[in-house]
Amino acid sequence: MADDDYPRILDAAHVAELLSMNVQMVRKYAREGRIPAYRLPGGRTFKFFRDEIFEFLKSHPVQKEESEHSEG
Repeated sequence: MADDDYPRILDAAHVAELLSMNVQMVRKYAREGRIPAYRLPGGRTFKFFRDEIFEFLKSHPVQKEESEHSEG
C-alpha cells in the first residue's frame, strides 16, 4: 500500500482501516489524546493527518515479550 492510497487528511474510518481497528476505538483514542487528532471549532468529527498517523505507528514498535516461563 502506497502513501498515496490515502488522502493527506483522513477521517476516523480511514484511520480505522489503516490501523485495522474499530472506528469507535479510533474515536476513543482520539478523545483520550492517544493518537494525534484534530477537530474544527464547533465540529464533532475528528480529522487526522496521514503522515502523523504513519509516524504514530512507527513510534510504537512491537516489543519482544518476555516469556513467563524462563528457561534456565
